[in-house]
Amino acid sequence: MKAAIYLGRENVEVRELPNPVCGDNDVVIKNIYSSICGTDVAVYTHGPNTGHRVEVGGEFGHETVSRIVAVGKNITDFKVGERVYPYPRYAKNDTKRAGTIGGFSEYILVPEAKRDHSLYAVPDEIPDRLACLIEPFTVGCRAARRGQPKGGETAVVFGCGTIGFATAVALKYFGMEKVMLCDVSDFRLDIAEKLGFAVCNTEKEDFPQKAAAYFGIAASLAGPVPDIDCWIDAAGAESILDAYMQHGKIISRFVIVAVNNKPRQLDLLHMTYAQKSIIGSGGYFPEDVQDVMAIMAGGKWDLESIITQEFPLGGIAEAIQTAADPDKAFNVTIRF
Repeated sequence: MKAAIYLGRENVEVRELPNPVCGDNDVVIKNIYSSICGTDVAVYTHGPNTGHRVEVGGEFGHETVSRIVAVGKNITDFKVGERVYPYPRYAKNDTKRAGTIGGFSEYILVPEAKRDHSLYAVPDEIPDRLACLIEPFTVGCRAARRGQPKGGETAVVFGCGTIGFATAVALKYFGMEKVMLCDVSDFRLDIAEKLGFAVCNTEKEDFPQKAAAYFGIAASLAGPVPDIDCWIDAAGAESILDAYMQHGKIISRFVIVAVNNKPRQLDLLHMTYAQKSIIGSGGYFPEDVQDVMAIMAGGKWDLESIITQEFPLGGIAEAIQTAADPDKAFNVTIRF
């Protein structure tokens, strides 16, 4: 089989590897489409230890949709030809491989395969190309869920990449009335706006002013601020938490889904009297898979429109380089 092998910073090579051998309790799947994650871009651009645990000389990729091509003799709940989503945490029966299940390889061996655990059936209503976005959408769905959304509430999401956009979609799915997406890429914001979301380019526009005009006004310890119930950081810039501390209203929530390992100082007295909450969100759970599939199958949003480029596996290096440019790409996929 052909597989993209990670060889270090800005070095990826497609090689021929032996096809996986299906054991008695295993399933072999053939990838249909895979999506490039921001962590794939990070390890390609900056080198090892800057994204998922990707080993030099190893396979990588984890956002994929596949079709079953072989089942072990002890497997009774899967059949050849079935379209499935490999759940990265368990697809290799090793949670350390969540970012390196082989999404950029033609075939993946799923050991000790279990339905609704390592593999999920994909509804017929979800197109192949959209289905490879199930994984990043589950991350966004988890962030939205952690924001404790309630019908009629409001939210702002900073970061209009795939996860930030997925978060905004999930917030609307969970009943929030108004959701705004913020970024510095007009290219991505234009796509989000066409899909029905309010947007703000925080590099060119006055966010507090635009947010107040859209959401209305609420009280904070410092005076009038935009009436936003939930803030979600899907970008990772230090200024986002600072903005929440300054402009967040009394009784509001701040969810962090972006990866940021820098220590921060926090005014706990302010948090106490303002009754604010800071909530972490990492990864996803099975309930998020089910919600994302319902969102995608429902067809309310043209979600496939965020896929702006598509490459064959042989163009994996160019695909990752393209995905790294937010002014030219939103989501980039690999077709097999």
